[in-house]
This record gives sequence, structure tokens and C-alpha cells, in this order.
Amino acid sequence: MNRRHFIKTATLLTAGVLGGPRPTLAAGRQFDPSPVYGWRVFEVTTRAELAKTDSPTRVWLPLPSVDESAWSRTMGNLWQGNAATAQLQRDSTYGALMLAANWEAGEPAPVIEVTSRFATCDRSIDLGRADKASALDAASTRLFTRATQLLPTDGIVRKTALEITRGRQTDVDKARAIYDWIVVHTARNPKTRGCGTGDIRAMLETGDLTGKCADLNALYVGLARAAGLPARDVYGIRVADSRFGYKSLGKSGDISKAQHCRAEVWLTGIGWLPVDPADVRKVVLEERAGLTLEDELVAAVREKLFGAWEMNWLPYNFAHDLALPGSPGPRVPFLMYPQGENAAGRFDSLDAENFRYRITAREITA
Repeated sequence: MNRRHFIKTATLLTAGVLGGPRPTLAAGRQFDPSPVYGWRVFEVTTRAELAKTDSPTRVWLPLPSVDESAWSRTMGNLWQGNAATAQLQRDSTYGALMLAANWEAGEPAPVIEVTSRFATCDRSIDLGRADKASALDAASTRLFTRATQLLPTDGIVRKTALEITRGRQTDVDKARAIYDWIVVHTARNPKTRGCGTGDIRAMLETGDLTGKCADLNALYVGLARAAGLPARDVYGIRVADSRFGYKSLGKSGDISKAQHCRAEVWLTGIGWLPVDPADVRKVVLEERAGLTLEDELVAAVREKLFGAWEMNWLPYNFAHDLALPGSPGPRVPFLMYPQGENAAGRFDSLDAENFRYRITAREITA
């Protein structure tokens, strides 16, 4: 059994992460993710139970790796199972953390389970009162403005970005114009597998601007980069129901299919701004039948999701085009789902039942 203790837990609990009042929501739906709600601590457990194979088998399980002192703190991981080897691996480009497990050929019932503990605090940035941020360092600027395999910044992507931001002078105005364009011109497609692929050139060239979060928020990131704004996808998973009454914006208990990608854009003088146009379209489609962008329910969440996130969600990483350690197979466009492979090839990470993994979440309350 390989283990890594929750080495930060005691410190955070002592510091009062679990302390503070639990607010009572006002009548109606007040989408107001504000630091007044304080820190929350969660545990997420991922368990993979694989079928016997005649060849070596590998699994990579994404782990929390986003440490942002104001809204996300990792608190360690603990794992157990019968893998021949199991160890933490970290991507050198983005810092994405994962548990990599390996079994020899002939293992009758491969199993690995990892529990991660982390703390989150709701984010809300008032653009009129935001503290002045220092400039983004040169390395981060290069990383978060460069093209990736599925996020090109030339051709139709750049042409579209320049059209959307024409006449906009400030970073805030450009970022808001792209956000509003995506909210208006895209739609959530319930038939899209998983969270989508994020192939934004294909979306723009075909004119099919539908999909799910990894498509719509990737489109935001790609257009922002093409317009000269550093931006990044944040890949994660929902871990609790929404406290603001939106049934479509939360998931608790069994979260095996609750993965969700968000986005951030860097604004000069302000810093990283959280955005989530994909969740606006999710509310339109799923909250109740017949909603439109003009509905008060949608208008409220549209306004808040430019600059705010409810943190009933675990951010895994920012990684694109990731090479899985020890794998001879292709890079993955992003690491938000468990990954696995044997001699027959890569497993279908969107098929939790046949890949045989389960992810559960619980909130830790004092």
C-alpha cells in the first residue's frame, strides 16, 4: 500500500478553514459567489477497478494541483491498491499532478483508489474595485498566449477574435466582448460526449458552435489568446450542489460524470478573471424548459459568471497536449478524466462503466 498523508489538513483546519457562519440564502435565486461564504473542505475519492488483461496495464488519475491562496488550496492525497507501482507524477509544463499506477500482465483484479482533500473559497471580482495586480511574468504570458493542438490562434480563430474585439480599447472591454459573443452565438449540445473535445478551429470553420464546457470555454480561451489576452482553461470536476438554487450548476455524491472545464483571462492591472460562458448556456438548456437569454434567471447568472465562480468545484489543472508518463500512446488534449491503457490501446475515458472507475465527493464539516 502506497500512501501520502494529508499533510496540510491540520494547518488549514487550525487556521479556521471550516469556521465562520453558514449563510442562509435569501428567497429567490441570488447568484452571488462572494468570499463572505468562507472556505469549504472537500474530499474526492477516485477508484478504478479494472478487468484482468494479458498485458501490462497503466492508469493515470488526475489530482488537485491548482494552489491559489485566495480560492483553491490542495491538502494532499492518500492512495491504496494492488498496483505493482503507484506514484505521483507532475507535468513539467503546467504542473498538472496525477497518480500513475502500473500492473503486470496477469493481475486478476487490478484496483487503485486515491482520496484527495482540498479547500475552496468562492471567487468574486468587482472590476470597479479590484486591487491592482502586478504584471504577468514573461514565462506565463508566453505559456497562456501560445497555440495548442486544439487551440490555434491564427487563421479563422484570429480573424474571428479581431472582429469581435474591433474598437475595444481595454483588456476588460475585449474580454467582455468575447464572453458576450460566446454566450449569444453558441449553444449547449446535450448529445456531445463528455465535456466535448475543444476543437475550436473546426467549430468556427463548420459554423457548428455547439458543444459542452470543453468546447465553449475552450473557444473563449482561444479567441482571447488570438486577441492578445493571456487566457487558460481550468479543468476540474463539480463536487457539491449549488448553494444558489441552480440545479444544473452542481453535483454531489457520485460525481463520476460531473467533470467541468472553466476559463480564466488575464486583465492588465486586475489579474486572472474567472469566467464561465459555458455554464450560462447550461442554465439556458437545463434549468427549466423554455429559458432564453432574456429570462431573469439566465441574465443573473450571465452577469455573475463574468468575474465570479461558485467554488463547489475542484480545479485539477491548466494542462493542454499532455504526455502521460510512461505511455507510448498519443498525448491527451487535456487531463480531466481518468486515463488508462494496455497493449490493446487507450481506454475510453468517457465510459466510466466499462473503464470501471467511480468518483465520489463529500464535504468535510467540523
